[in-house]
Amino acid sequence: MRRQVVPHSRHRARPRISSMKLLRASVLVLLSGLASFQACAGLAPDPATTKEAVVQVYGARTNGVKGLFGVHTWIAVKPTGALSWTVYEIIGWRLRWSDSALVIRERQPDAPWFGAESQLYADKRGEGVDEIIARIDKAARSYPYANTYTVWPGPNSNTFVAWIARTVPELQVDLPATAVGKDYLGSKFVSTAPSGTGFQFTLAGLLGIAAGPVEGFELNILGLTFGASGSGVKLPIAGRVGLPHFSAPGKP
Repeated sequence: MRRQVVPHSRHRARPRISSMKLLRASVLVLLSGLASFQACAGLAPDPATTKEAVVQVYGARTNGVKGLFGVHTWIAVKPTGALSWTVYEIIGWRLRWSDSALVIRERQPDAPWFGAESQLYADKRGEGVDEIIARIDKAARSYPYANTYTVWPGPNSNTFVAWIARTVPELQVDLPATAVGKDYLGSKFVSTAPSGTGFQFTLAGLLGIAAGPVEGFELNILGLTFGASGSGVKLPIAGRVGLPHFSAPGKP
């Protein structure tokens, strides 16, 4: 007598797997949202009382052990007359359920990142900033590594912010040593420094040098940055001994 094969058990497991993926995605989205609704640092002007265009670049220590060595960075924009902020950032875990890690959303830009206090790296305001915002949006949407993410040596969130800064050098962003991934250039070896000024030579973001009026001089060894600039001394783990140097508010 021939045994009957019941094929249903294999098909029953599929909805469960899909449901688990959906649940994990929902939890991660919720956590990401909660990270932006904590007490803010008071670094971002209130859109209700600030009519002029503003661009700011932020960073905060990542969660877990990674936070000892690295930060997560993002760019926030507020066009003239806008009543809310738009934040551009790369969130790697989105690739678990999406084909892109690029996130463009409205959120408070100076909120802590999973409990880590946000720090301001650049601030541009006033005349001409609306045009800068348009270029930031265009550069973000053409980011070539949106469908891939690697914590070290990149591409990651810091690679994304450096990509924007190279495309829009008016930002004059001096990223700290803890912005691991900022030196990743893919298959390229030579480019401008992450600020979009000076020059940089790098081997896959693992070994290289950079020099320019914004970064000063930097040496990259296995993704760890040593250097000095007008904003202070740059060291692994410490990030920067000094304060970020950027244009005063009101001066684009």
